[in-house]
Amino acid sequence: MSILLTSFNDPEWGFGNYQELLNDGVTIKVLIRTILTAILIAVLGLLLAYPYAYAMTRVSKRTRRYMTLIVLLPFWTSLMARTFAWYLLEQEGGVIEKAFSFIGFDDVILLGTLNGVAVAMVQVMLPFMVLPLYSGMVGIDHRLLDAAQSLGASRVTAFRSVYLPLTLPAVVSGFTLVFILSLGFYVTPAVLGSSQQSLLSQVIAMRVFNLLDFSGASAMGALLLASTVLILAAVSRIARPVSGAGKVIKNV
Repeated sequence: MSILLTSFNDPEWGFGNYQELLNDGVTIKVLIRTILTAILIAVLGLLLAYPYAYAMTRVSKRTRRYMTLIVLLPFWTSLMARTFAWYLLEQEGGVIEKAFSFIGFDDVILLGTLNGVAVAMVQVMLPFMVLPLYSGMVGIDHRLLDAAQSLGASRVTAFRSVYLPLTLPAVVSGFTLVFILSLGFYVTPAVLGSSQQSLLSQVIAMRVFNLLDFSGASAMGALLLASTVLILAAVSRIARPVSGAGKVIKNV
């Protein structure tokens, strides 16, 4: 609350700080970059987590315990340690550059790029995508797929028409969680990114620690919060019919 007040009353009451942000030609560009990066991370995380979560529902209980352990393992490791591990992998002369050079792609250095930030953040965010997906998938009766195939549907058609709609609420939950967390993430972009491709959290930190512009940083944080609330409201409206359709199919 104090941050919101600071954005309005420092140095004087009004919308001056917000007008400055909207007219500086940088803030909106950085905000759009941050949103697009968060979407990219959520999409990549979904593509990786969906088949993994599905596999967790199809294996034995013992194998499922091992797969769950793999998902939870990152929580037992410091985020800073994982970020610096990615720093070593992505730097010039690192493992990633050598691997790409081995297959014929030279000078592939991810450190200091948005691609490098996205790769590392996808790894960090995967547990937040896998767990909601598994939670939604584990309650789905797989006999529905068998029933669809017995009626003449192929495996692909049965999966697309029956199973996928039932998992959409879990997909929306996981996607939203990862997207919102990625919007305000600071450590990984700060260590692996660059000042030329800064995300909003980095710009806020720069305004606070380098420029001592607390009012501008407060306004920027409030702008990020407002954008997050608007996106959540839009997702909520989209998720309602999706959830309703899933319940109808499940009841059938």
